[in-house]
Amino acid sequence: MTASTRHVHLSLAIAAALASPLVYAQESPAQTPSSSSQEATNLDTVVVSGTAQFKGLRKRDTSFSITTATAEQMREAVPQSTADLLKVTPGVWAEPSGGGTGANIFVRGMPSEGDAPFVTMQLDGSPLYPPPTLSFLENSTLFRIDDTIERMEVLRGGSSPIFSNGQAGITVNFIQKTGQDTPEGSVRLTTGSDNLQRVDVYAGGPLGNGWYGSVGGFFRKTDGVRDPQFDADKGGQFSATLAKRWDSGSMTFYARHLDDNNAFYTAIPLLSRNDGRDLSSFPGLDAQTGTLMSRELRHVTLPIGPNGQTITRDLADGRGVNIDLFGGALDWQVGDWTIADRFNVMGGEAPTNALFTGNAPTTLADFIAGKGGTGVGTYTNGGGVVDPNQQVLEAGWWVVDKHLSSFTNDLRLSRELFSGNTLTFGIYYAKYSSRDQWFLGNNMLMTAENNARLVDVTLDDGRQVTLNGQSGTSTFALREDFEGENIAAFVADEWQLNERLRLDLGARYEQQQVTGDVHDTATIDLDGNPDTLYDNATSISLPEMTHYDQTDRKFSWTVGMNLKLNEQFSLFGRANSGLKFPGFDNLRDGNNKVQEVDQYELGLKSGSQFYDLYLTAFYNKFKNSPFQAFLANGDNFTTVGDSRAYGVEVEGAIRPFGGFELAGTGVWLDGKYKNYQEFTGNQVMRQPKKQFRLTPSYYWMLPFGDLKLFATYSYVGDRFADLANAQKLPSYDMVDLGASLHVGDHWEVTASGSNVTNTLGLTEGNVRVPGGATNGVFMGRPIAGRQYQMSLAYRW
Repeated sequence: MTASTRHVHLSLAIAAALASPLVYAQESPAQTPSSSSQEATNLDTVVVSGTAQFKGLRKRDTSFSITTATAEQMREAVPQSTADLLKVTPGVWAEPSGGGTGANIFVRGMPSEGDAPFVTMQLDGSPLYPPPTLSFLENSTLFRIDDTIERMEVLRGGSSPIFSNGQAGITVNFIQKTGQDTPEGSVRLTTGSDNLQRVDVYAGGPLGNGWYGSVGGFFRKTDGVRDPQFDADKGGQFSATLAKRWDSGSMTFYARHLDDNNAFYTAIPLLSRNDGRDLSSFPGLDAQTGTLMSRELRHVTLPIGPNGQTITRDLADGRGVNIDLFGGALDWQVGDWTIADRFNVMGGEAPTNALFTGNAPTTLADFIAGKGGTGVGTYTNGGGVVDPNQQVLEAGWWVVDKHLSSFTNDLRLSRELFSGNTLTFGIYYAKYSSRDQWFLGNNMLMTAENNARLVDVTLDDGRQVTLNGQSGTSTFALREDFEGENIAAFVADEWQLNERLRLDLGARYEQQQVTGDVHDTATIDLDGNPDTLYDNATSISLPEMTHYDQTDRKFSWTVGMNLKLNEQFSLFGRANSGLKFPGFDNLRDGNNKVQEVDQYELGLKSGSQFYDLYLTAFYNKFKNSPFQAFLANGDNFTTVGDSRAYGVEVEGAIRPFGGFELAGTGVWLDGKYKNYQEFTGNQVMRQPKKQFRLTPSYYWMLPFGDLKLFATYSYVGDRFADLANAQKLPSYDMVDLGASLHVGDHWEVTASGSNVTNTLGLTEGNVRVPGGATNGVFMGRPIAGRQYQMSLAYRW
């Protein structure tokens, strides 16, 4: 992109910000700059997600809500993870506090206990993994953003129940760069706080005879904002594309290899006052930077059976991923028919190795007294006797091994029946599996301080309470092997009745079949001595197992309307009825009902060269929503019920003069449980009623390039961490800052700071422990403290 072209582009879409609350789709290639309000508004930008034919559609013509971001806007958002990038989308609450992976993502009051059951992650229109979530796997874990990505599109509700995997919440579609007629590339070096070191590369261009290719990827490592005394995040990605283009269509193939390890952070103790509204750091454990993880806790050998069976694991593996992805796309015109196909194949590992906390800390003396006697504690790895007044706690060293595989294919045939009316038939097929091995529990006694130390306790009567820091072995262990197969047929009709009115409707019939085997568990004593309290273990070395085989069939539908009032204003309405089939973990937990989801939307879209406004009112209701949580005592708590939610989302920006812009997003949400046992009437957990972001920015054209300064103020309202609404998470606000400088046609420098006010805010409490604070101590997971980073890029 030349300097002059970039200047025009930025003058039309100036809304870029650190986590900019209003981000836009890439302009249509056919669009030319103009001073007219019609051409200057982002209503004329083009999106492909949510459309029947995978073909571009202007925002002003869509009958659904969609938020989009260019590559530059994604960088300026400085996301802490793939999930954290979703903070730019109104109605979505993505918790960034767990680290680079394992985020909990919530959508428009749709009820869940965590992970991301109503979020589909796509690459070039294909789901990365057909089920949107499994226990210990939400699908943003399977994807990393780098300079090979051209843009992001986030479809909210709308036509989601009909296309792709039919997931009714949001669909996040990442569009890759592919080689173009003009060779291009970039090298980017990034450094920052917490010893961040990262390099991104990309190159693409023509190969001759209508062929185009690209390669790219990244490598990075960092200590992490919560330094565990080893590399918190370390790994990288390599990807490539190969495309062939003809006058009648195109064919594209891509391959990506991702091998990345990410430390996973869970709740830590915090001091709580004033009914949880005032929080501060627990002594010895800084809320913004502290973690219990340490070099001493990094490697562990866990007993898993009666005959000396053990496993060895490494905390540095965290919630990592090692996967290969291969896919492609075909778009072809045959007479009056358009053929479009999207497919991918994925396979690899997605393990979890992490500390999961439970009850609040106590003094070592009280811990020993709770074991029914008196005794002494010593540091496991040297250091002598532990002070009886030392605060200690138990945390579980949880191990979950997952081997994943999947294949998806989405084939669509479209034909124009008459002028303005196009009918599309489609078939979606998915085959997927997950082979798991779990060892939950494995409690270890440690000091309640940053980079904790292990403690061994021996009672005066000789009984050993902890050995090598271990106070217990697995309380929940299993081996399971599940497979799923989905096949769906759908039909959609798009009808442009006249210049102002556009209708679309669709229907989908889908069948899911799931089979699986789960090996039973039993508690055994490793050495037959009841006085060695630490070694009650759970064995999975048993022949007994439970077999699952369930087939479900359901019908979904949607209807939408878009009315163009004039060149600046459009109205849209949408109704749909969707579903969520029970997943592997739901069946294992006994929740075998299909969730039913009804959604209704009304929206206003307006824009000119001086402003943009997207306003959406929504209502949804759910039947058969399951809940599951592993409690601190090892119990697996499950329940099921209904819910409803309504609210208003807003995206907007004003550009009153020169290079100044004030952009913003916000949501007001009221979500409540219904028919949910004693929890009926409670606020849907983990989701704030109010949330908004404001981003002022200013852009200068300079003799040697251009400069942009930006800041973001974010507010997150009160939430509850649990079904009972007993653990209140207080509201918080934070400020981010940033700047980007382009020098000539080739150089780019960016600098940013996130949470520069060092705000202490919580994204979750501890659902594993009922109730709120205990003696003024609350277990919660805070957001990261202040962070800075800077990057230097060279483009050609």
